[in-house]
Amino acid sequence: MDMKLDFFGKALLATVSATVLAAGAAYAAGEAAGDDAPLRVCAGTNENPYSLSNEEGFENRIAKVLGKAMGRDVEFVWEERPAIYLVRDQLNKGNCDIIIGVDTGDPRLLTTTPYYRAGYVFVQAKDSKLKIDAFDSADLAEANNVGYEPGGPAETMMIKHGLFSKNFNYVKSLTNFKSPRNQYVRIDPERLVGNVLSGTSDVAIAFAPSVARYVTQSDGKLEMTLVPDNNFRVDGEPVLFHFDQSMGVRKGDEKLLADVEKALKEVTPQIREILVEEGIPVEEPTKPPADTKS
Repeated sequence: MDMKLDFFGKALLATVSATVLAAGAAYAAGEAAGDDAPLRVCAGTNENPYSLSNEEGFENRIAKVLGKAMGRDVEFVWEERPAIYLVRDQLNKGNCDIIIGVDTGDPRLLTTTPYYRAGYVFVQAKDSKLKIDAFDSADLAEANNVGYEPGGPAETMMIKHGLFSKNFNYVKSLTNFKSPRNQYVRIDPERLVGNVLSGTSDVAIAFAPSVARYVTQSDGKLEMTLVPDNNFRVDGEPVLFHFDQSMGVRKGDEKLLADVEKALKEVTPQIREILVEEGIPVEEPTKPPADTKS
């Protein structure tokens, strides 16, 4: 065998082994953490309004309530990149142990019994002359600059109702004309709502938890209308707009999942108070506990 290839193979094996050992050590450290150890919460530094580095995101507040019920201090493990990277780059590497807000049944995690359910909303000026309460509302076609997240359920319905092209340039402007190809592009929910407040846009369509804070801060100038959960694609497949929300822990961490479940039963009323204060239209979860464990 060529000596260079032999050396490279041994070096590669050593590197892989070291990586596996480091990952195992990180996981073991998380597993070994006792009931008195800090509750390490995976959190985004600028994932407004969910999580912020000043700890004023509503999920930061929920984490503190949960930690208190578990008798554990809360330690936020911050991630500067978008929250979609929390599982891969933080939780699965053992750097943190729990994510506060995830869709119930997320296959990457073990998820708790859902503690609330939320839907998408139409955000409009309260004095708007347009009556929009569904995607087939006639006034939606009359709206100027409808804002929504590219690639989401709202886009699917806008395409179905022939409104995609009309709003294409405006939606692209919300991402500063960045292409979502090979990268994650997030629209700042405060900007989405702010454009409705300023009159730049007639309506925004967004997940209620992401925009409720900014609607509430409009001093009654804006209002939200829940998107009905009876939408279908052109091929008849349903398009979901309401989702159960849970907390997620690393797969295999059954002990922590059980501890969180126990605490959740105690603090759900306090969590609901935080959500209502945030202005989120809270719905009752629909999924039974048996469906929450992935």
